[in-house]
Amino acid sequence: MNRTTLEFIFWTGFFVVFYAYLGYGIVLWALVRLKRALRPARSLPETPLPAITYIVCAYNEEDWIEQKIANSLALDYPPERIRFFFVTDGSDDRTEELVRSFPYPPGTQWSLLHQPERRGKIAAFQRAMQQVDTPVVISTDANTLVNREAAHRIVRHFSDPAVGAVAGEKRISMSKKADAGSAGEGIYWQYESLLKKWDAELWSVVGAAGELFAFRTEVYEHVPTDTIVEDFYLTMRIAQKGYRVQYEPEAFAVESSSASVAEELKRKVRIAAGGLQAVARLAPLLNIFRYGMLTFQYVSHRVLRWTLAPLFLPVLLAVNVLLALQGSPFYRGLLVLQILFYSAALAGYLFEKRKMKIKAFFVPYYFCLMNYSMYAGFVRLVRGRQSVLWERAKRA
Repeated sequence: MNRTTLEFIFWTGFFVVFYAYLGYGIVLWALVRLKRALRPARSLPETPLPAITYIVCAYNEEDWIEQKIANSLALDYPPERIRFFFVTDGSDDRTEELVRSFPYPPGTQWSLLHQPERRGKIAAFQRAMQQVDTPVVISTDANTLVNREAAHRIVRHFSDPAVGAVAGEKRISMSKKADAGSAGEGIYWQYESLLKKWDAELWSVVGAAGELFAFRTEVYEHVPTDTIVEDFYLTMRIAQKGYRVQYEPEAFAVESSSASVAEELKRKVRIAAGGLQAVARLAPLLNIFRYGMLTFQYVSHRVLRWTLAPLFLPVLLAVNVLLALQGSPFYRGLLVLQILFYSAALAGYLFEKRKMKIKAFFVPYYFCLMNYSMYAGFVRLVRGRQSVLWERAKRA
């Protein structure tokens, strides 16, 4: 292979990787600044609070469920305007019993839905949706704590008829002794939250996280029960219909970090498999001539990270070696930088195995872990080994 071809492959791969992880953030920041200059943001009008349904799906959450119920009931929202559904399908611990026996304040509108069979979160969620009679639904995970103002902050976005869904902010609670997986997860979600904020300001959030999101009941549609990342798929289908998915950083769900790197990897592999499944099922969204800005955001923020960027990482290293062997000092320098980066990731792995917390190695280690999970998720998906039944990652 001649040098010109090698250089073309190298710089194409470099652009894809850089753009997927950092470049899009830079472009997004510039576009948002331009939009602010051309069209100043308008404040949301005050409108009557709609009736809402608040759905919590819990599977074997006996350690968390009472705290979650108390947290849900503490929402700063008129009690007569909110109904709670606690769905405990498949739970074989005390989760159902604890929901049933909780001391609810008089006047609380709540329902317990339970069936012995476990069919996955989306099946449980859709059982609750069959009984929803409010214009807005808020969904939140059982192992997260939501701020009191969350519901109020979320529903104000629905005063805009163009908004079909609202994503809350996911925050990771970390101790000072956080390991590489926990610290990397926290840094990753801080960056993701910033991108989501800018995505919404430019046009639309590219998929909400299941920890906290809301949607108009009228735009909801049945989600295939074998969908792995149902929250992402559901909100992207709403965006595909022409609605915007807004972002509300003042409505947030706090979740503990993963208990270990192994637990974080388990979670990442599942999300990777689900992301690849979603890319296949949302293939029409790749048509930029039909979906315009949404396609640009979707490909830039999600598709490249889940497909081409991980594929190009080993290619970049291999091609860089070939170019360096041809005697170019420039490519030798780039190869040294790549070797140093992966060495830092390896050091992070080794230090983690020895329970040594050296934060300088957290980011390269987590970056490699995240990209490795894409390969593992792909293998699991094509082999049909990724069940819709989530094997929960243990939390710190």
